[in-house]
Amino acid sequence: MLQIDKINTFVELGKFLSQFSENKSMKNPNVMNNDLFYDNFLSLIDLSQSHNGWFTKTQVYFAVNAWAEALTLENFNTWLSLYPLENDKLIPKTVGLILAGNIPLVGFHDFLSVLISGHKVLVKTSSNDQKLLPFFADYLANINPNLERYITFVDGKLENYDAIIATGSNNTARYFEYYFKEKPSIIRKNRNSVAILNGQETTKQLQDLGEDIFRYFGLGCRNVSKLFVPKDYNFDSFFESIFKYQDVIHYEKYANNYDYNKAVFLMSNFKLLDNGFLTIKEDVSYASPISSIFYEFYDDIESLKKRLDVEKDQIQCIVSNNLIANSINFGQTQKPKLWDYADSIDTINFLVQL
Repeated sequence: MLQIDKINTFVELGKFLSQFSENKSMKNPNVMNNDLFYDNFLSLIDLSQSHNGWFTKTQVYFAVNAWAEALTLENFNTWLSLYPLENDKLIPKTVGLILAGNIPLVGFHDFLSVLISGHKVLVKTSSNDQKLLPFFADYLANINPNLERYITFVDGKLENYDAIIATGSNNTARYFEYYFKEKPSIIRKNRNSVAILNGQETTKQLQDLGEDIFRYFGLGCRNVSKLFVPKDYNFDSFFESIFKYQDVIHYEKYANNYDYNKAVFLMSNFKLLDNGFLTIKEDVSYASPISSIFYEFYDDIESLKKRLDVEKDQIQCIVSNNLIANSINFGQTQKPKLWDYADSIDTINFLVQL
C-alpha cells in the first residue's frame, strides 16, 4: 500500500469528522460514505456518556473537532517529511497497543502512527473508551479496504505481536516493563502539565489557561494540574478570569469530586483558596486531584527552568507566555499537533526502526 494512499485515507477521516459540531452538525454531500456512517456517528456521540460518565457530548465533540483539524494533508506532509516511510523492503510488524481511556480518543495518535508507518496494529482498548476508536477503524477500512488486514482489536490477552506501546499508571507501567521486557516497547507512565505565571498575563490568557485546566474535567495528562507563580502572587485576577468555567460544578461527577477532595483537604487542615468550583492548594506535587490544582512559588525563572529540566520525566506540557523555551501557549494543551509526541518520545522513529 502506497504511503499517499494511507495519508489520503486519514485525510478523508478528517473531512468526515469536520462535519460534527456541538452547536450544529452539518452533513457535507462531498464526504465519502456518509450514508453508512454519518447518522451512526451522531448516535455514538449521543450515547458516549452512557459508556463512560466523563465522556459528555461536549467533551467528545471537542476531541472530534481537534482531530478534524489535525488530519489534513498539510499537517501530514509537515509531520512525515523527516521520516523514511516510503520503504519498499519494509516487512510489516504487528504492534500491540494497550490504550488508556481517561479522555476520548486518547490512544488514536498511537493507532495512527502504527498504520502510517506501514505496520499492523493489534489494539486492546481501555474499558473506559471502547467505542470511538473501533468506529474510526471501520470508517477507515471502508474508505480503504486494504487497511482492514492491518487492524485487529482484541478483548483478552495480546498475542503474536512484535512490539508494544502501552499506557498506564506508574504502577501498571512497572508491570508492563517486566511483562514486555523481551520486546521493543514504549511504556508510558503518569505525567502532568504545569503553567508558569509571572503576573503579567492578560485576562484572555488566564481565561485560556482555564481551558487547559478544565477541558476533559482535568483528566488528561496534558491538563494543567499545577501553577508556578512568583512570590506574593495575587490570585484574584486568575479567579476572575476562570469564572466563565463555573458551570463545571453542575456536572455531578465533577461536583462529587469537588466536595470530597475539599473535605479531605479541610479535615487535614490544609490552607486552601476556593472559588466554589476549584480549590487551589500549595503543594510540591504535580498530580492534583480532580477539581483542584496545586501551586508553588518560584524565586526566579532560571532556577525554575533547571528544576523542571531535572523533573522532566514527570511533566507532559509546560504552558507560559514564552517564559521558558518550547512552552505552549495558553489554551492549546488539548490541541496537540501530529508531531507533538506523548512523553516526548518520537513514536514514528521507534516504529520505523522495528
